[in-house]
Order: sequence, then C-alpha cells, then structure tokens
Amino acid sequence: MSPATPDPPSGGAALELLVHGVGGATAADMLDDPRTVRVTGDRTAAMHRRRDDVDAEDHPERYADRPVPEAYCWSNLTSGNGARALWLLLLPFMVANLAHWMRPPTEARARLVRLYGVLVRLVALTLTVLLTAAACEVALDLTAWQCAGSGSCAGQRSWLGFLSAERGGWWSQPGRRLALAALVPTALVGLLWYLSNRTWSAYEAQRPPTGYDADPDASAEPAPGPLDPAGSDTEAADAASPTAATPVELRPALGRPGFWYGRRLVARLRAAHTAAGFLTVAAALAAAAAGQDQRAAAGGTRELLGWLLQGALGILAALVLWVVCRRGRSENRLDLRVERALVSWLPATALLLLALTATHAAWSRPGWVSAGTLPGNTVFGVLTLAQGGLVVALGVVALLLHRPRRDPRTALHGLGGPATAMLACALGGVMSGGVAQRVADWLDGPGTPGTGDGLITGPPVLLSWQASVIPVLLLLLLVPAALLAARTLLAARRLRTTVDTDYGAADPDRLRTDQIAASRARAGLTDSAPLLIGVVSGATLLLGAASLAGAWASGNVPGRAFDGAHPAIASAATAAQALGSWMIGFGALLFVTWGRRAYKDASARRTIGILWDVGTFWPRAAHPFAPPCYAERAVPDLTWRMSSWTRRTGGRLVISGHSQGSVLAAAAVWQLPPVTRGRVALLTYGSPLERLYGRWFPAYFGPESLRGLHRTVHCWSNLYRATDPIGGPVRVPAQGGRPAVDRTELLDPVAYGRTREHPLPEPILGHSDYQADPAFDEARTALLDLLPPALPRQREDTVLPQGSSGRSSG
Repeated sequence: MSPATPDPPSGGAALELLVHGVGGATAADMLDDPRTVRVTGDRTAAMHRRRDDVDAEDHPERYADRPVPEAYCWSNLTSGNGARALWLLLLPFMVANLAHWMRPPTEARARLVRLYGVLVRLVALTLTVLLTAAACEVALDLTAWQCAGSGSCAGQRSWLGFLSAERGGWWSQPGRRLALAALVPTALVGLLWYLSNRTWSAYEAQRPPTGYDADPDASAEPAPGPLDPAGSDTEAADAASPTAATPVELRPALGRPGFWYGRRLVARLRAAHTAAGFLTVAAALAAAAAGQDQRAAAGGTRELLGWLLQGALGILAALVLWVVCRRGRSENRLDLRVERALVSWLPATALLLLALTATHAAWSRPGWVSAGTLPGNTVFGVLTLAQGGLVVALGVVALLLHRPRRDPRTALHGLGGPATAMLACALGGVMSGGVAQRVADWLDGPGTPGTGDGLITGPPVLLSWQASVIPVLLLLLLVPAALLAARTLLAARRLRTTVDTDYGAADPDRLRTDQIAASRARAGLTDSAPLLIGVVSGATLLLGAASLAGAWASGNVPGRAFDGAHPAIASAATAAQALGSWMIGFGALLFVTWGRRAYKDASARRTIGILWDVGTFWPRAAHPFAPPCYAERAVPDLTWRMSSWTRRTGGRLVISGHSQGSVLAAAAVWQLPPVTRGRVALLTYGSPLERLYGRWFPAYFGPESLRGLHRTVHCWSNLYRATDPIGGPVRVPAQGGRPAVDRTELLDPVAYGRTREHPLPEPILGHSDYQADPAFDEARTALLDLLPPALPRQREDTVLPQGSSGRSSG
C-alpha cells in the first residue's frame, strides 16, 4: 500500500495513540521528549503527552500537518510495587488459566466447548488442592507428626520442644500437634484468598465504561444458550456464534460487552477454591483422627462426631465441585451480578468445618502415638492420577473441536491447551514437591529421607519418584534441543544467499552476512516452541504415570525399590533420586530467591513483569488465584480514549501498538462500536498477533478473527522483520478491495554497510526500535491519508458524560 498524497487541510486533526510492549517504556522514550505531562489516568496506567501538545483539542489548526502523539503507559499494571513478587508463587495457576483460552475454534459444538471449560477448571481446582496438600505435608506430616513425634528429631529443634512427645506436655498428643500445625496451611489458603480478593477489587470489580457511542447492536440481548436457559453462561453461546466479524455480526469474541469483565466468575471460583483449600486441611486432620479411633475402637460420641464431620466434608466437597462445574464466563452482556450469599457462606462454612475438625482432632486420645507417615497422605497419588486423567480427557475434547476446522498453523494441532495444562500440573508438582523435599532434608539432619537411615520417615514415596524422573526428563530434552541447534546452524548457512540478495551487496562482507543470517535463524526458533512444549508435556505425562506406578507397586523410594537389581540399575536409581531431590529443591529455592530479589529490586521486578505481560493478558476464567488480568483495565482505557477523541474532536486516530501493545490495541479496536471504528486506523509492529496468539489461541486470534478485524477496522498495516523473534506477519490477505495488512518485510539492519546516509555500522535491532525505521513514518502517513476527513467539531454540551469528573479523557 503506497501512501496517498497528503492533504492536511482536508484531513483535519489526528491523534497517534502509542501503546508500548512487554517490559514497558517511559512516556519520555515513547514521545521522544523529556517534557511530558500525564493528561488522564493514574500512576498505574495513564495517557501522556508532550507538554506542548496538552491543549491540542483546543487548537486543532496547529496539527494540520502532523498527528498529536499520545502515549499510553501500562507497565505498572504488571510490575508495580514489591508485592507483585509474590505472584511468582502463582505461576502454576497462571499457566492453567492460559489453557482455558487455548481451545480450538468451532461452531455449533456448544456442549464440547462447555466440557472443555469444565475440564480446565477441574485441573485448576486440583492445583489448589495440591498446593494446600503440600503445605499440610510440611506442617502436619513432616513437622508435627514425624519430627515432633521423634525424640531425636525434636531434640535437635528447640522450637519444637513444647510439641515433643517425650516431654508429655498438653501439646504432646498427636491430635493437638496436628491441630496447631494446621494453622500454617490455613494461613496459606487465607493469603491466597486475600491476594485474589485484593486484585479482584482493583481489576475485575472495576466496571468497564459504557455508552461511548450509540450502538444498537451492542444493546441487543443475546439469545440464551442451549445449556443455560438464563442466557448467562456464554461458553455455549461462544461456540454457536461465528468467530469472525461480518457486516451483520460486529461483535466477535473479544468484542463482546462482558469479555473484559469477569467479576462474577472470579468471585464464584474464589469462593470454591478457598473452600477447597480449607476442606483439604480438614480432611488431613479428619483422616488422622479417624485412623486412631478405628484402631482404638473408641465408639461413643467421639467416633459418631468423627463420622458426622467426614460426612459434612464429603457433602461440602461435592458442593464445591458443583460450583466449579456449573457456570463458566458471561460475555454476551455485562453481568453485574455477584452471588454474595454463595461467595460469603461457602468459604465461611468450610472454615467453620475446619475449626470443628481441628477441635475433634485435639480431643484427648490416650495412647495415640505418631509413627511412620501421616495417615491419608495418599492424596498425592490420587491427585496425580486425577490430573493425568483430566489432561487426557481434555486432549480428546480438543481433538474433537479441532477436527472440523483444521488449520496447519494451530499449535500442536489443537492440543496446545492440554499440553499447557500438563505443564501447569508439572510446575505445581515441582514447587510443592520441592518444598517438601527440602524441609524433609532439613529435618532429617545427615540422613536421606525415605531410606530409613534418618531421624524421620520422610515425605510420601511418590514425591521421591517424581523428583527422580526430573533428570530423565532433562536428558530427553537434550535430543530436541540438539536438533533445533543443528537446524538453526543449517538455516543460518542457507540464509547467507538470501541476505546478500536482499541488500544487493556487490562485494559481500562475509562476517556481516553471517551476523544477519544468524539473527534471522535464531529468530525462527520461536516457531519451534510448539515442538518443545509438546515434547515436554508428553514426556511429563508418561514419566508421571511411570513414577505413580513405581511408587504404588514398590511402596518404596527409588533408591530402595531397586535393591537386588543389577548394580548399574540400582546405582542409576540411587543417583536419579539424589540428583532429582537436589534439583527439585534447587528449583523451589530459586523461586523463593527470585521472588525475594524482585521484592527489593525494581529492575528484577520489571523482568518478572515481562513474564506477566504475556501470561496475564487473559481474564481469570479457570483459576481465581492466578495473577490478575491487566487487560481488564488496559482495554477499556484504550477503548474509552479512542471514543472520547473521535467524539470530542471529530478527528482521525491511529492506534499504534508495539509487541504486546499491538494485542491490546487490537482488543480495544474490537470493543469499539462501528461508528467509532470507522474513524480509527490500526498500526502494528513487532506484533505477536498471529505468530503467538493466532497459533496458541486460535478461537480468539485465529485466521477468521484477524480477517474479521481487517474487514471492520477502517484500515490496518503491520510491520515486521525477519530478525524479530517475537513479532511477525499477521497473514491477512487483501479482501473486499482492501490491501493486505502486511507491508513489505523491513530490512534489519537498515543498511548493510557504511553509506553516506549511514556512515557508522547500523545495529541489528530485532524486536526493538521499529519507529527508527523510515518505513514506520511512511506507514503511519499512509493510514492517516486513508482515514476520512475530520467531522465538524461538536459542542461541549452534546458530548456524553465521560466520567465522574465530567472532564474529557483528553
């Protein structure tokens, strides 16, 4: 698309809205001016302008020949204060939440879509139970049951003296020790509830702005889905609605009124997961007390109360499952309801039941001695089996959804969601098992937990088996890693000729050519991510099944299970157990160290924020304890800003997004009503819209969705480089008289060698500094020239209210 002849007088006022990418950028850098002013917003996310451009709306004649630059800075949404470092502990939850959004696109298969969502939510629920069970393992089993019950172990820990069974104090009885130790996992669940509730108040509880424009299509009530007579669960409705926008349906998935408002679902899931955590702690206490009562044949009131408590635990657990499975997201309309009774009484009831169970466990039971491991710790095996079954079932559903509309660009042939769910389970296992292994090593002194030569018995043998397969997994990963390295080297050699041809070098510099070719080859490694993730997930599933079978068959740790086998096999098993235990503990320690550093160091916190920039774009649809979705603030911000500019000035607007900012820009444009969208141009550069989001989230950014965006926005151009490891072409062809979105691939570096225009060697920029390329200004000018001229300026008293202050967002 070549730029049209500029005609500033007829074009009128124009705004260039800049949106930065991952890692953030300052307003001064984005606007190329140290004198910037925050014109609207707060310290978390705000719009900034140059000081000289603050009153641009009042003097549009000054900007007849150039757009008004305005920068939207949103990095503090993900990397703000030091408390964000705690989000590292929520990594498995975030990964599980991503699996929800990775389902393949489909039409008229509502039941399968809803089943997919239910399975992901169940996987997420098992992660909450796993984390709580790990805390119970550390506090109840290893500390209160095993170490405090052993005179030699408690004697080396002065802080455990009042719990020691040898001292015979009031707290020495096992049930009372367990009841006191239960405060640790209970506090952990309370902390997760607090973090989720705090971020819920700051993100999901903030109503998105409405009424930017009169849009009859947006006000129409959607028809109820076939699985929800009330019409509130749109998992079913999403499957029946076309993904791509058409002249009739202008609301694709990301454009629905309630898409960026997940308050109701997060509140429900938070109540259910909090209750599940409390019930996990109560179940551990109840199982220990019931085991002693059955052995002692106690009878009477105490045993009856135990049975009643266990029955209540079962009923409440079934209710939690019903809450998790019953309802998904509400997107077709802005759902402002919150079931306050459910949200408040479900966790409160579970906490009350936990208190009653702790009281029952603390009941005096003379003769009760803690030996071996805590009864009921087989929960780790049950959870592993349940997670494997859920992931397999999720894979079957994903394949059924992918079959009718197979797209070769879709990651893992539609299995991206199940593979990601498997990774979430693996991360949860590494974090929980790592903490248990390290605490056991610390309490056991010089001995090795599980081998019988230490002070305590140690954690469940399954955790040792799971740790032992980590070295095997790393060895398996060496094969695809070596293949990718070799393929990259071969690709770099093949690209030499292409580089020389692109630059037309008469006398090629072999070193320069090799540098550019190697940069292009390394950038192509991003497209191999599905292979690596598929290998890791598949190997994790198989090795997890093997570790579960080995633990249940032998009932012993790997170092003991292979006693009597060939010396090489026995040595390998012992080495794998020791190395795996060290590695899993090192991984847990790394998480704690990284989080502590991020809490104190703003630069480290910014690095962690890059991870959240990508992982927390999506709303919390599966796990309520995942880090909050920043797009639920950023997308309405951008949408409201674009609407307020076009309504107040009648002028043109180019929203310009780099990297992750291009994803936010596209999502915001989807939310615009047609009357506003017709005055907006979209400029993306270094964009992962197709390369990452289109492949991994095909139901929302697949080919049909991107083509629909091209049809509904006034005009759209995309810039990319072959050396960019993140951005790439969006692959939207010309349609309906509109040119293709992708412009000619930008050369990087802009000059091969020294020239008069570039007397010094130009750097290879890769993913950064797109605005330094002359093609950027050309693309922006071309988009502005394609937009319709500015409309006559409206009177202030005809403008719709724009907030509580009555001021314009500008």
